[in-house]
Amino acid sequence: MSVRPPTLREKRRYLLARIDPAGTNPEAKDLYYAVYEAVVSLFGDMSAAAMQPSVIAVEGKYALLRCRRGAEREFAIALSTVSICRDITLALRVLAVSGTIESLRERIVAQGSAPKNEVALLSHYQFDASPVEIAQWYGHKVDALEKGFKNTRRLFLTTEDLEIIHATTISDGL
Repeated sequence: MSVRPPTLREKRRYLLARIDPAGTNPEAKDLYYAVYEAVVSLFGDMSAAAMQPSVIAVEGKYALLRCRRGAEREFAIALSTVSICRDITLALRVLAVSGTIESLRERIVAQGSAPKNEVALLSHYQFDASPVEIAQWYGHKVDALEKGFKNTRRLFLTTEDLEIIHATTISDGL
């Protein structure tokens, strides 16, 4: 079987979405069902069939999704309504739309890398006299995990809420 030329191929668009809160790792199949349910409930069965939503992969805190060209705006709107996947409460934030998966994977690498001359601060933090583990840090917003004897509690804080117990600085060649 020969490969179709580009003029006869179906045009698709790929979306890069960040999975919030950090630390939630849904399965790709479960995320697909949640996304498809959001599309169907918002636009109906016929529009969902025409849109052809799909979850390509879940890579860490990012999801790669696919739809037909021309439907990416409606698909992004439907993604913003996703609030739960199985028993996990989450939100999908669309970061980019592209015609190729490779360019979105390059964006994941670019967002994950820090500048070379940046000084990293390794610290132990606490909130209300109990130690917390930092799951994600977005500017002044902090997602932290408070580990107890029986369960783990997720906290959504700001930098002003945290107290530094012990801090050391590490630089990479400064």
